[in-house]
Amino acid sequence: MGNVLGQNSEQKTEEELWLVYHQSRDPKIREVFIKQYAPLVKYVAGKVAIGMPHNVEFDDLVGFGVFGLLDAIDKFDPEKNVKFKTYAVTRIRGAIFDELRSIDWVPRSVRQKTREVEEAIGSLEAQLGRTATDQEIAQSLGMEEGEFIKTMMKISGTSVLSLNDVWFSGDESDKVSIGDSIESPVSLNPDVIVEKEEIRRVIINAINELPDKEKKILVLYYYEDLTLKEIGQVLEVTESRVSQLHTKAITRLRAKLTNIRKGIM
Repeated sequence: MGNVLGQNSEQKTEEELWLVYHQSRDPKIREVFIKQYAPLVKYVAGKVAIGMPHNVEFDDLVGFGVFGLLDAIDKFDPEKNVKFKTYAVTRIRGAIFDELRSIDWVPRSVRQKTREVEEAIGSLEAQLGRTATDQEIAQSLGMEEGEFIKTMMKISGTSVLSLNDVWFSGDESDKVSIGDSIESPVSLNPDVIVEKEEIRRVIINAINELPDKEKKILVLYYYEDLTLKEIGQVLEVTESRVSQLHTKAITRLRAKLTNIRKGIM
């Protein structure tokens, strides 16, 4: 960002400015950060909007995301050695999903179908001890493979939302979502409590057990921040195929974690 404050104040780098704001909570500095990172809200909202039903308005997503940006600015700790942009993206996306959940935008029939598919995959893969094929999943659901693929496309709009469900939660500081773990698949924040670190490890192990292409899509989408179209170009498949694989990856991952959680509780 270079020199971000001039005119009547001493010019400072962004890093210095964060340290000052962390101590002083100066509203002028806060305003600088809001203006600087406002485009990030539109960027995240644009990514979330992909695959959403037509009744979900882009401007509404942006509005929801602004709350996440304000939250990120107020809670960011510059001494934790994490880039603000990385931290803010997670907060902005979380705020958008929290609001979508609260307005209950997913049709009941789609939610029911998602649960059925997730339960079928969880049960089947626990029984097989390996990744189930489309054909095996379709058979366990009593449908043709083509019908199963259509079903996966129908529930694709809800898969991003479900990824941000809190998978483990004690108090506020112990919340861990699947999405958070994908966004930092290797480096875990050293100051998190041991239990939280263990939950993250379980999630990351589950991600690593996914079929290679599905795992790549999750990392490219959530960690490298590529769009589905860009991922399609990287993997040399169509965007709709990426969307299908993404949905399958999320559903399979949630099924794995549900099985693990049942084993823990």
